[in-house]
Amino acid sequence: MLTFLFTGAVVIAQDDSAFAGYEDGFCYDTLALQVHLDRKNISCNCVDGVWGRKTATALMTWQLLNGLDATGVPTVKILDQLGGVSNVLTHYTVTDADLMAIAPIPSDWKAKSEMKTLGYETIQEMLAEKGHTSMKAVVRLNPDLDWPNPSVGSDVVLPACKVVQLKREGAAMRIALGRREVTVFGYDGKLIALFPCSIARSRSQRPSGEIYVKNMAPNPNYLYDPRLFNAPITETAKFSIPPGPNNPVGMAWIGLSLKGYGMHGTPVPERIGEAASHGCFRLSNWNALKLIQLVEVGTPVVVED
Repeated sequence: MLTFLFTGAVVIAQDDSAFAGYEDGFCYDTLALQVHLDRKNISCNCVDGVWGRKTATALMTWQLLNGLDATGVPTVKILDQLGGVSNVLTHYTVTDADLMAIAPIPSDWKAKSEMKTLGYETIQEMLAEKGHTSMKAVVRLNPDLDWPNPSVGSDVVLPACKVVQLKREGAAMRIALGRREVTVFGYDGKLIALFPCSIARSRSQRPSGEIYVKNMAPNPNYLYDPRLFNAPITETAKFSIPPGPNNPVGMAWIGLSLKGYGMHGTPVPERIGEAASHGCFRLSNWNALKLIQLVEVGTPVVVED
């Protein structure tokens, strides 16, 4: 039986006056806090400057790991302990190659299978993934640009969520269905990463118990099976869907020992945290890419309510 040195719980944070936001909920202090937690692999999913349940959970996790009261309530003192408001934004210049690479994604599965890659449909979508943020937040940070496809040379401000090469130090994983989160633990039993996830809509498709990582594939293809998408009974053709960020399993696949189940990325990261999948566990592409670096084939996984 796997044991862990961390117990999570979910609370809804009460914003204090230092984190007062605009009418649309955006707050720069919140964005700074989210960036610092994301860099520590304690993810709120989208670093968007808006306070919510996933951000409160991420903050509580960091507080527990650092011997603090797990309030989930942001304060100026906490933000200063994390690193303050400096160096949490970065700049990106839109290139000609960026614009040349975007293309619409067809809805028809056969048409999808005939594409070379399922890349980004807009520059806005590409930049949101770079900043580990939402497309709305990209516009919020850059209101004067021509969205969704600003011109070549446009200077774009994004959250500075650094991409680093992670060590393969994950000894075990836990998937908490009730909290809709994946946690990774090191060989000393301590938590080293937290990633929000989506789970199956149907309770009958939610597994439980101990399983393990069976295989892994970065930037995977996807085999479309009409039976999984409630297609008409006359539709039987299967298609190999090319890789890319808009592939149905996103930028990374981590297959589990339970047949038909895996952990993977998604083309719609802003929906992470919902009960909406066919049984697999979805993460944002940026978190799926982190997870595939942390674990290996054979890593044990506990799935619990």
